[in-house]
Amino acid sequence: MLGTESLLTTLLLIAGSGALLLVFVPVRKILLLRGIALFFTTITFFCSLLLVTHFDSGINTMQFVQSAHWFDAGILHVQYHVGIDGISLFLVILTTFLMPLAILASWSIEEKVKSYLCFMLLLEVGMIGVFVSLDLILFYVFWEVMLIPMYFLIGVWGGPRRIYAAVKFFIYTMVGSSLMLAAILTLYFFNEAQNFDLIEITQKLSLGEIVLSPMVELLLFLAFFLAFAIKVPLFPFHTWLPDAHVEAPTAVSVILAGVLLKMGTYGLLRFCLPLFPQASFTLAPLISLLAIIGILYGALVAMVQPDVKKLIAYSSVSHMGFVVLGIFAFNLQSIEGATYQMLNHGLSTGALFLLVGMLYDRRHTHLIRDFGGLAHVMPRCAAFFMVMTLSSIGLPGLNGFVGEFLILQGTFLENAGRAAFAAAGLVFSAVYMLWMYQRVFMGTLASDSNRTLADLNVRETVILVPIVILMLWMGSYPSTFLGRMETSVQKVVDRIEEVRAPQTFRVEYRGD
Repeated sequence: MLGTESLLTTLLLIAGSGALLLVFVPVRKILLLRGIALFFTTITFFCSLLLVTHFDSGINTMQFVQSAHWFDAGILHVQYHVGIDGISLFLVILTTFLMPLAILASWSIEEKVKSYLCFMLLLEVGMIGVFVSLDLILFYVFWEVMLIPMYFLIGVWGGPRRIYAAVKFFIYTMVGSSLMLAAILTLYFFNEAQNFDLIEITQKLSLGEIVLSPMVELLLFLAFFLAFAIKVPLFPFHTWLPDAHVEAPTAVSVILAGVLLKMGTYGLLRFCLPLFPQASFTLAPLISLLAIIGILYGALVAMVQPDVKKLIAYSSVSHMGFVVLGIFAFNLQSIEGATYQMLNHGLSTGALFLLVGMLYDRRHTHLIRDFGGLAHVMPRCAAFFMVMTLSSIGLPGLNGFVGEFLILQGTFLENAGRAAFAAAGLVFSAVYMLWMYQRVFMGTLASDSNRTLADLNVRETVILVPIVILMLWMGSYPSTFLGRMETSVQKVVDRIEEVRAPQTFRVEYRGD
């Protein structure tokens, strides 16, 4: 790994440099602006692949670690400390993979293109930073950096109710962020070394060098948990998501579903479980109940949606409930499945939003009743949409099956009843996804306006083909990914086992 220590910083610098370069390009040169954004996001993706080739799946410590003093503010000492393990590795790859596709999908953006692309690249910096930060304050900074461009991307380039959706997204996220910052500062003062180093704090908590009372641990857990539950979003903190998806531009919806929601479940794995294992174990039944409610509620509400984009948004509530359920089953199968399902959902749901956006560019509507019989005039679109639909409902051979199977298997080992209710959600997902597909693509053409619709062009096909290839790869050869996750996931499981294992007492007899 010699020479790769600065690779994570390089990824951040490439994306940030692209945003900076765009500032100096004249507004009228739209093609050049798009080309620069596409070039920098593509280079970031190819550089990120070096993480996979140099990653050592046999060790459970952070890799590609880089640490440097950042700043002091009174008694606060903050470091630039980055690194990844098997949990964050593929989330970084997912981010860099989706960004150039999102830029290609943004060709329909014709107003304020320069600002739009700058915000997209800044958003990539924030998202990568969240997944690689090992200093709590640095994590918080990237968490907030990600919030600002997303607010403007929805609020400026969104639909008719874009201001409402953007403000709602901002307020929800800020409430959770404020509580998380308070918890971070509290942890800092419990750490006698007076730093925000996540690895050091976790180790000291495990060794008993930092002792939190049960009440303090519970409160700190809840502060972190609320920030992450809002981002997932977990029922009942989900109400911002459908509005944000419906109003956001296509590419922004792709990134929102593909990456931003994963920050919540990633936060649960990276912070809540290792830092507060006892509170995690204590509240697991309640959180699992909320996850199951989200699975069933999201599926049932999606089933009655007249708007195809809102239907996919509510399906995200249901699918992300599976991820949370897997995390709080606390075994290797369930957490590996949850981590894998983060990637699966990012691909399948992101691709569905891409396809819906392509239909919207032609028909300027999201209403299911305005479609019907599109397979007759858009056969390529219908074929791609069918693959994404089958992936979303977990067809064996595609990526969605592996994650859901592992989650259900692991959940069954922990609690058979929870697994049974979650499995019902899979049945509902097949119902609403296949019914939606039937109404949009099957049957006779429902409107004369649909007869002249053009099928997917070369640019749109280029966007979708890599996603389909990756879906097939993940569905047929999952060990490529699971093998690199296992050691890191086992470390999280071992941390929980420290507090859930029964205590043993030894009685010694000493003679007179």
